[in-house]
Amino acid sequence: MKKVFEANITHQVLDYLNDNIESVFSIEKANQKMFDAFGFLHFFDNTEDLQLLKETLSISPNIISEPDRAEYGDFQTNTELANKVAFQLKTKNISPDIVLEPTCGKGNFILACLKQFTGIKKVFGIEIYKPYVWQTKFNIIDFYLSNPTKNKPEISIIHSSVFDFDFKTIYKENHTKEILIIGNPPWVTNSKLGSLNSLNLPKKTNFKNHNGLDAITGKGNFDISEYITMMMIETFQHQKGNIALLVKNTVIKNIVFDQFRKKFSISNIEKYRIDSKMEFNVSVEASLFYCRLNSNSTFGCAEFDFYNNSNAKLNFGWISNKFVSNFSAYSNTEQIDGKCPFEWRQGIKHDCSSIMELDNVNGYFINGLKEKIKLENDLVYGLLKSSDLKNSVINEIRKHIIVTQKKVGQETNYIKYDFPKTYKYLSGHQDVFSARKSSIYKNKPPFSIFGVGDYSFKPYKVAISGLYKTFHFTLVLPQNGKPVMLDDTCYMLGFDKLEFAIYSLMLLNCEKTTQFLQSITFADAKRTFTKDVLMRIDLLKLTQIIDKAKLQRKLNYINETYNFDLTLNYWNDFVSEMTPKKHGQMKLFA
Repeated sequence: MKKVFEANITHQVLDYLNDNIESVFSIEKANQKMFDAFGFLHFFDNTEDLQLLKETLSISPNIISEPDRAEYGDFQTNTELANKVAFQLKTKNISPDIVLEPTCGKGNFILACLKQFTGIKKVFGIEIYKPYVWQTKFNIIDFYLSNPTKNKPEISIIHSSVFDFDFKTIYKENHTKEILIIGNPPWVTNSKLGSLNSLNLPKKTNFKNHNGLDAITGKGNFDISEYITMMMIETFQHQKGNIALLVKNTVIKNIVFDQFRKKFSISNIEKYRIDSKMEFNVSVEASLFYCRLNSNSTFGCAEFDFYNNSNAKLNFGWISNKFVSNFSAYSNTEQIDGKCPFEWRQGIKHDCSSIMELDNVNGYFINGLKEKIKLENDLVYGLLKSSDLKNSVINEIRKHIIVTQKKVGQETNYIKYDFPKTYKYLSGHQDVFSARKSSIYKNKPPFSIFGVGDYSFKPYKVAISGLYKTFHFTLVLPQNGKPVMLDDTCYMLGFDKLEFAIYSLMLLNCEKTTQFLQSITFADAKRTFTKDVLMRIDLLKLTQIIDKAKLQRKLNYINETYNFDLTLNYWNDFVSEMTPKKHGQMKLFA
């Protein structure tokens, strides 16, 4: 195996090209030869490619190392996995006329389809990385040289960005034929590719139609494979055929989620979990996404093991207008699926931990730069992170945070006059604040933070980590007469009354709530819990079905364990606070 144009080429292909192309000078004749022998349309894009190949073949090809393109989300599908995917599709009695791979890489899926499906009439492969275009072409030549009697469809391997190619032309010219869209789009986000200065990006767009703050604080970031998959569905949804793409699990979840709103003409949506570590040597939760095109819209997804798919593990998707992760588990808890009477909030976001987060050592504060500093205590609060939320009740803190604002956008000039030590410290690190990349800080007052409001200063909080997979809520108590803050990986409810916080804690930690959350969350999500998920817990409905005697036993345990002396005397007030008032909309807790 040697290299030509940075692509592997077998001696068999090398010999063929030397024997058949070396004496050809016309691109038309060269392309006709490649079409007659292998079905390629426009094997050479231009005369320069033909001449360059001939010159390269005339010298001894060098063996060069292959570049690592993993940072671009480029995990090439091995031949064995590609063959297994094609075989599994064949067991579904799929028999495509057209095969399309929108990001074909080295062409292993195209080759797998040529082996499995005998009725293919046209093949389209799109690839931005030119060495892979040549690799695919060489691999196809090698396949047909070894299998000369195999069916030879028209084959177009096109050097183009998937985002620049007009797939609608394929649809218009072939919409009466059955299509199979297959492949492995890049497992990388648009922001990651942007940071690498990649040209293989969609034009600047908010393709999910996020509004305002959501679009600039993270929800505007999306997976490239999700964009490509949605583009394929949107373009070919009315053509008979199937889609089978290897993507991250979150992509499949998002597609099923969006299906409720978009109502694409797809059905039989399935997810086949693969072992990404074994297949690609990466620690990413991924699966084969499958759906049937040109059919009545369905809104659920059956999940299988790719290697043993005899029985569906679970079904997730939409039940009525509710999105759930486990159909069967949800049926036992759907009565508490509603809207939380209190508003869940995220903790403080500052993107400046080396300056804003402090340790207290012997009366001094130590920042992340190991600087020893003295500050006024007024703007310094205790801080908890996701990893701190382990116990049911927290009354000790290990970190501190400087809270510069009481609401988003508040002017910070007051710090200079009221707290000169703090101002001197912060202004001395203005360069660190200025280096924050998020656009949410643009044109905001100096030392601005986000995720702060009246709710941040409630003395009692019930909190949960958004990152950890434990379905456990924690009571956060004030420290030294001041409320404790949480970072932006945490979600919380804030209360003025300890009893209300304890009642909420008991409801949130009850078995019914745990089962409900398990039925609507996804274990492979980047954040198991989000505000959208937590706002679905209807605490008022929980108060109507909870066993009062069991509640009293829980309260007794909390009293004994944490030296409280609480009763259920405020229970009716708690329920009343959550009950909508007839004369108008109830005022929610901050």
